[in-house]
Amino acid sequence: MKEEFLPLAVQQNTTTKRFELNVEGHLAFIDYKEVGERIHLIHTESPEALAGRGAATALIEKTLEFIEAHHKTVLPYCPLVFAFIKKHPEWKRIVDASFPSYDKL
Repeated sequence: MKEEFLPLAVQQNTTTKRFELNVEGHLAFIDYKEVGERIHLIHTESPEALAGRGAATALIEKTLEFIEAHHKTVLPYCPLVFAFIKKHPEWKRIVDASFPSYDKL
């Protein structure tokens, strides 16, 4: 994660069902669905103004940290989140074993 994103905190917006990261007034987010102790990450979006800066990557990493800190597991249905975990296999530790593509991570 780039240093500029370190002091920023991800917020869980339970109203919109999004994990959100506000970067200089621009909102990057991951849509999610929570089922018991499992969080399904569905879609990641980062505004054009943040393109190429690593905001989406920071959002994903901070979201995974949040999920782990809250003792939940993740189902990475979002292709960006899936690719991040595949590239950083240490995060497989919080992927729920019931995830259909678990063995592909």
